[in-house]
Amino acid sequence: MRFTKMQGIGNDYIYVNCFEQQVRDPSAAAVALSDRHFGIGSDGLILIRPSQRADFWMDMYNADGSSAQMCGNGMRCVARYVHDRGLTDKTEFTVESGGAVKTVRLTLDEHGLTQAVTVGMGAPELDCGKVPVLWGEQRMIAAPVEAADKTWAVTAVSMGNPHAVTFVNDVDRLDLPAIGPLFEHHPLFPQRVNTEFVRVIDRRTLQMRVWERGAGETLACGTGACACLVAGVLGGLCEREVTVRLRGGELRIRWDEKDGQVYMTGPAAFVFDGETEEDY
Repeated sequence: MRFTKMQGIGNDYIYVNCFEQQVRDPSAAAVALSDRHFGIGSDGLILIRPSQRADFWMDMYNADGSSAQMCGNGMRCVARYVHDRGLTDKTEFTVESGGAVKTVRLTLDEHGLTQAVTVGMGAPELDCGKVPVLWGEQRMIAAPVEAADKTWAVTAVSMGNPHAVTFVNDVDRLDLPAIGPLFEHHPLFPQRVNTEFVRVIDRRTLQMRVWERGAGETLACGTGACACLVAGVLGGLCEREVTVRLRGGELRIRWDEKDGQVYMTGPAAFVFDGETEEDY
């Protein structure tokens, strides 16, 4: 099976062009290939497929083999892949993921290659029933949640997948391997949850660490960066356009007041191409 490894500010996935080849068991492939000691090493597997609803379909799987709904960093990489590898000559097109269709816009360099990608991530979903989160009110904003012998103020947001955002004074010293699973498997979140721990540097700059369901701590999460901006605006902590600093790099996030959409801009990079002898 031929593959390409790509990363968006350190959020790395294995990409397979399913216009040219097929993967029979994506879950098994994701588990085996994502292993960082015995496989290629990644946060998961993304299959680039034809779509009946959009120009392309991003079919993605977490490192534990579970199906994933949406990944902003992954979508930027898909956008660069299909353009720079000649599957399209458009610089604005649509990508389906998790049942939703997103519009991507490419900024090209002087050689006609992708320099940055902006993704229209859609409007944030705050209704508890749709996030989903089992909370007794319509919205869950800065609500108290018990985890790791501490009370956290949590805002629940869906950006195509569920997020729990909490603001802290120091993200660097958090023991995420201990804390993260307690949020991921918290009974409040029936589909598990991605958890963002965020520090406000100033009203236009946020620092974030993330624990992703099915993957653990990753260097970046695009939907999580969008969710933390939304939570910050709802809490009066930041402006509607910010730079989010993640362990793998920076993303520019804007929540448009007119159309209600969140827009994410950032890089996408090729790491290497390869071929595995295993047939999935």
